[in-house]
Amino acid sequence: MRPLEGITVVALEHAIAAPFCTRQLADLGARVIKVERPGSGDFARAYDERVRGLASHFVWTNRSKESLTLDVKHPAAAGILASLLERADVLVQNLAPGAAVRLGLSYEALSEQRPRLIVCDISGYGTSGPYRDKKAYDLLIQSESGFLSVTGLPDAPAKAGCSIADIAAGMYAYSNILAALLQRGRSGRGAHVEVSMLESMVEWMGYPLYYAFDGASPPPRAGAAHATITPYGPFTARDGKTVMLGLQNEREWEVFCRAVLEKPELADDARFASSSRRTANRQELEALIVACFAQIGSEQLIARLDAARIANARLNDMHEVWEHPQLRARGRWTEVATPAGPIPALLPPGQVDAFAPRMDAVPALGQHTDAILGELGWDAAAIDSLRRAGAI
Repeated sequence: MRPLEGITVVALEHAIAAPFCTRQLADLGARVIKVERPGSGDFARAYDERVRGLASHFVWTNRSKESLTLDVKHPAAAGILASLLERADVLVQNLAPGAAVRLGLSYEALSEQRPRLIVCDISGYGTSGPYRDKKAYDLLIQSESGFLSVTGLPDAPAKAGCSIADIAAGMYAYSNILAALLQRGRSGRGAHVEVSMLESMVEWMGYPLYYAFDGASPPPRAGAAHATITPYGPFTARDGKTVMLGLQNEREWEVFCRAVLEKPELADDARFASSSRRTANRQELEALIVACFAQIGSEQLIARLDAARIANARLNDMHEVWEHPQLRARGRWTEVATPAGPIPALLPPGQVDAFAPRMDAVPALGQHTDAILGELGWDAAAIDSLRRAGAI
C-alpha cells in the first residue's frame, strides 16, 4: 500500500509549480483529479511538441493524474466543483492572483463546510503585501530573489537552465501538504497552506544572503566556477573535453598538488596557502592548472582525480544523461504510458522498500471527465448536456 492511497487531491493547476507538487503526491499513491480548461487544457500542454508530439514540461509533471475538463466560469461549474470537494482531502491551485477567491475556492470560503479540507495556494508573491497581484513566471522570480545577481558571468547574468523557482515552490507545497495531512491525523482539522515562489527561492538563496550579511559584498558571478572557493569548477583537458572538479579543504589541496598536478611544491606556495588566498589569487592558480591539464586527456585526468579522491564530474549533455551508466546500473529508468505511446521516465528520487512509486499514464485532455462526473452522480444524458453547453 502506498502512503497516500485513499487521499484525493483536486488540482486547479497549470504550468509547473502546482503540477510538480501534485505529481509528487500522485507518486505516493494519491488520486489527483486535474481540472483543465475545455478545448485547450493546461497551457503547458502547448509549450512544445518534443515528446512524440506532446509537451516536455507536461509529460514530466502530469503522470498518474486524471484529467477532468471544466470551464470554471460556467454557471454549472460551481456545483461540479462542490461535489468534487465533498470527496477531496486536498485542493491545490495556482490560478491567476485572486482567481480562487472569486471562484469561492479560498480556504476561508471552504473550511466551514469542509473542516478537514487542506487548501494549498501557490502563487508568485503570496496573497498579501504590495506584490500580491503581480504575475510571476520562473525567470521573473529568479530575478526578484537575487538568483540572477549571483549566477552567470561577471558582465552577464544567466538564468538557470530549468524552472528552479517553480520546482522550489512545488516541493515546498508538497512537503507542507504532507505535514498538514500528518497534523490532520492528530487534530482532525484541515489547514491552509500558502506557498510563494519568491519565498521559496529566497530560502534557497540563504548562503549568498549571509555571505553579503550586514552590507558585505555579495558573491561575484563566476560562471560555472565557485564564487568563493578555488579551484572549484570547469577545466579543459587536452582533448578539449571539460572536467569539473572541486576542492573543499587543505588536505585535498595538498593531495591535488602532489597526485594530480604532480607539482607538490605548490602546496607550500604562500599565494595558495588557504582557501581565501587561493580565491584571492584565482587567476594565477587557474592559469597553472590550465597549463597542466592541457597535457592530460580527460579520461586520464578523471582517473587521477578519482585515485586522489578529489571530487570531479564530466560535463554531460542531455543525451549523455539519458545514457548515464550510474542511473542504468541502479535501474532508475522505467516507462509510463502517454497518449502518444510509452516513454521512459525516471523513478522518483528516494527509494523506500515498503512500497513502489506510482508510475501511471500521462492523461489525454479530458480523458476522465465522463467517469468522474459519473462517480459524482451525473448520468450520461446530463453529461452530454454539460458538454453541449460548453461546461466540460
